[in-house]
Amino acid sequence: MKALIKSVFIVLVTVLTSPVYLSYHFMALFFNKDGLIPAYTQFLSLFPGQLGNYMRKVALHYILTECSTDCVISFGVLLSHQDTDIHEGVYIGPHCNVGRSSIGAHTLLGSGVHIISGKKQHNFEDLDTPIRDQGGLFEKVSIGEDTWIGNGALIMANVGKKCVIAAGSVVTQDVEDYSIVAGNPARVIKKRIAS
Repeated sequence: MKALIKSVFIVLVTVLTSPVYLSYHFMALFFNKDGLIPAYTQFLSLFPGQLGNYMRKVALHYILTECSTDCVISFGVLLSHQDTDIHEGVYIGPHCNVGRSSIGAHTLLGSGVHIISGKKQHNFEDLDTPIRDQGGLFEKVSIGEDTWIGNGALIMANVGKKCVIAAGSVVTQDVEDYSIVAGNPARVIKKRIAS
């Protein structure tokens, strides 16, 4: 019975949020998709409680490359790229910023986690050109399944499956599967399985 009620509620929220995702697709005919994402996710981020969570995950299901309707996207979460995958069972805590990424199934992101689109977003070699005008590369960062990322962590490299990233860590290098990392820059402090 609970599954039936949840399914009916998702259908109702799909209808309720249809102006959001339909207007996004209409605007994407004329403007850059990634340029529209921040505005749409900022709007969706403002709705509190369970209704807000349902509105975000349903609307983003029709906007992002992949967004499961079996996830939690909390209040204040901002996304910056349409090429983002949020798989089933993912929990994204309040006030996270998520760039171009793929977040594996059953991964948990604490509050205030930032997943930025790699570490090559800004070139800065030319001293005569402002950094903002030097361009850069947005990479898709992969977070493996069943990983836990603590509050306030900054992720700019790939993280393997079943990892634990301590709160406040700054991940600048790829993290192997089953690793527990901490610090700035983050370093492996333990493995979850014997190697």
